[in-house]
Amino acid sequence: MKRNFVIMVLAMSLLLSGCGFLDGNYVSVTRHREQRLTSQNDVTSASNYLELMDVLEDMIADGREVAAINVAQYPQDALDDGMEMAIRHARENYPIGAYAVEDVQYELGTSGGDPALSVTIVYQHSRAEILRIRRVKDIQEAEKLISDSLEGYESSIVFLVENYFDRDFTQFVQDYAAAHPETVMETPQVTVGAYGTGQSRVVELIFTYQTSRDSLRRMQSQVKPVFDSAALYVSGDGEQRQKFSQLYAFLMERFDYKIETSITPAYSLLKFGVGDSRAFATVYAAMCRGAGLECLTVTGTRAGEPWVWNIVLDEGRYYHVDLLRCNETGRYQEKTDGEMAGYVWDYAAYPQCTAAVTVETAPAEETGETTAANSNEEKS
Repeated sequence: MKRNFVIMVLAMSLLLSGCGFLDGNYVSVTRHREQRLTSQNDVTSASNYLELMDVLEDMIADGREVAAINVAQYPQDALDDGMEMAIRHARENYPIGAYAVEDVQYELGTSGGDPALSVTIVYQHSRAEILRIRRVKDIQEAEKLISDSLEGYESSIVFLVENYFDRDFTQFVQDYAAAHPETVMETPQVTVGAYGTGQSRVVELIFTYQTSRDSLRRMQSQVKPVFDSAALYVSGDGEQRQKFSQLYAFLMERFDYKIETSITPAYSLLKFGVGDSRAFATVYAAMCRGAGLECLTVTGTRAGEPWVWNIVLDEGRYYHVDLLRCNETGRYQEKTDGEMAGYVWDYAAYPQCTAAVTVETAPAEETGETTAANSNEEKS
């Protein structure tokens, strides 16, 4: 009760000018709720709806809870409707207001003989949280902000996008994590909220991890040297085919792998030899990119089961590479679309692999085989 009394005294004192406030001219007031903090006194003026709207936006952007508005120049018969419209705009259309404001209260009276409003705003988020809202120009800058947050394992991020368009942020998080297993140890669950209307929006992303932040950072530091070593393992002047094969050997010879799924795929694969087809494909793709090679991951099925493998760009031509299939046969192989019997994928989503050649890890003169001549016999 004491706290509520103090808040009400503060709100009313904003309009005192040496004499009493609310000279009997009461218009409306919504129910009062306890607020988190008080604010410095602020007196401004408004003569129309747009100026009322601007005052509320300024209050909200700064996280202020109380303000006085001189409305001597505002048509009195339109003031109540104008204030209600300004409040509706502030709470629904204005992005920061839609994100942060819980309730807006106001009283109409007089101050020094002039009509004046006493406005009190109740927030769902603290002033510190409002001031921490980051600002970006467009979705591209927002994606950079999100990627930095993922690599730093932040629990949430809130940003204001000046030029907003609809974006599947959950999919972006999943795609970024898959493309960067060297820095993102776990793909979080994502809760997305978008607030406001029009060109600008406030977006809130909440990340939920099963692993602690400290543990994820420790994992990140432990796998980084492995990825660095992979890049050094590739000979600088070798052919692309040789480099792909070298990275295959670097990865596949580390362990006698156990095929299981992990929530920390890169770490489990590189530190303990535990991973599934997705872990192998994403880690291999990241190692290839680190060595300056183009390598994609493909999501589809193998023998009717969910499966992930790679497509590499070798000397200007694309080929499929399934590391686990290569490991089963004991050699690195690149295959065309026609050689991928038993595999199904979205053919329109990936480059066509049409060059008829199968590549083996060992040089042809050592094995007594010529890969081009024998590719049709060995592709199965």
